[in-house]
Amino acid sequence: MGAGLGAGRLQGKSVSHIDYVTADDLDMDISVPLVVDLDGTLIRSDLLIETAFRRVGGDPAAVFGMMRALKAGKAALKHFLCSNADCVPATLPYDETVLGIVRKARDAGRPVYLASASHESFVSAIAEHLGVFDGFFATTAGVNLSGQKKAQCLIDNFGLGEFDYIGNDAADLPVWKVARQPIAIRTSRSVTAKLRDIAPGALFLDHERTSSKSWRKQLRVHQYAKNALVFLPMLAAHMFDFVSLLTATLAAVSFCFAASACYILNDLVDLVDDRAHRSKKNRPLAKGDIPLIHAVIAVPILLALATIVSLSISWAFAGVLAIYFILTTFYTLHLKRILLVDVLTLSGLYTIRMIGGAVALGIGLSSWLVVFSLSIFVSLALMKRFVELAARVDSRLPSPANRDYENADLTMLAALSAAAGFNAVTVLALYVSGYAVSSLYTSPDLLLLACPILTYWIGRALILAQRRQMQDDPVVFAIKDPMSRLSGLAMLAVFVAASW
Repeated sequence: MGAGLGAGRLQGKSVSHIDYVTADDLDMDISVPLVVDLDGTLIRSDLLIETAFRRVGGDPAAVFGMMRALKAGKAALKHFLCSNADCVPATLPYDETVLGIVRKARDAGRPVYLASASHESFVSAIAEHLGVFDGFFATTAGVNLSGQKKAQCLIDNFGLGEFDYIGNDAADLPVWKVARQPIAIRTSRSVTAKLRDIAPGALFLDHERTSSKSWRKQLRVHQYAKNALVFLPMLAAHMFDFVSLLTATLAAVSFCFAASACYILNDLVDLVDDRAHRSKKNRPLAKGDIPLIHAVIAVPILLALATIVSLSISWAFAGVLAIYFILTTFYTLHLKRILLVDVLTLSGLYTIRMIGGAVALGIGLSSWLVVFSLSIFVSLALMKRFVELAARVDSRLPSPANRDYENADLTMLAALSAAAGFNAVTVLALYVSGYAVSSLYTSPDLLLLACPILTYWIGRALILAQRRQMQDDPVVFAIKDPMSRLSGLAMLAVFVAASW
């Protein structure tokens, strides 16, 4: 399909209506070079955002260096971020439609070039990895190759209107304006409207859209079950009135918003590592299913919602939620790389949910419940590290670079997890044998039946982890595993029976 046909299909259409084309519809005139943008076009990601979060994740103090570099311009910032960095071309989320067009053009003998505002070190690495480009144009230490500068560069090399160009963003508008055939993919409504104004014959490639399923997966909706911990203080105190239930529910909702913001930040920092992971590579940001800029924007929105809901409860609860977010952020940026401190932090984050529930209701939290919580969640966190490390050992991979654990630690992790888990059983037994329990339960001795149930569940989880039959997250495993759900119901039945 040539430019004329594209104009006939698109003129007079509203922005909401786009006649998408496929690779087979494109004009493959081998005498005209095909130039392809990188970020958001050839790859479904943004290397500047990726590198910025990766740099801050490795060294939070780098944010000051970024600010100093930005004063000298975007080119200096990109040069600073890409110094001694590797974009790992083999794991990047390439757009199969665009990559297919490039390969088809190359096979037909058409010259194909990569033109990007990303730093030349990254662009050259990607071009070399793919091996389908005749050359590339990229940002250097002194020139940010974006917008009008990219347009002028391509005119200088190919001539005005003597090349076809595939892009995706507002920065590509000056380039589309001077191209023979503008081709767009994943453009926003505003960019689509502007492109139609300057180039009625522009072609829009069909592509996969961001789905609600991708957002649910990114926000970790399935992990919201963890926030049910805020209800434990209410249940332990036997506060079953409507106001208490509503307050605890609002507390759980605020934790859901805050947790989703933290999950996004974590995934932004760990993009490169996640793409090399056996299961995390399927996360939406790692796969490119969600634009990185949309994820960045979602973080303050989620935090604002969490703040509004938490303040509707009390300032004290909002303070607990703030501590949760700050601790989670420190975990993402640094603490998760420190031996055993990472598992203690994770267990603390679970316990903070319970503390939040108690603060929201204005009640005290039993020290027994706090110690039990810390013990059981340390066990689960260690179990999670065991599962992750076992996967590397089984795949004969080296010790993880982003964790302070070695493959030789596998046996010790299992032992520590078992010790913490059965310590939780001991704490539970001491609690239900105490005097304070008799004021809350009619038949407190029945509560001792919860101990063998918990022992069974911990032992079974450890054995399944040893057999490599557990997912990466034991909490998710507990939610999905039928026997775990049955064990939970049995525990609940014991506490209900003891109350009668």
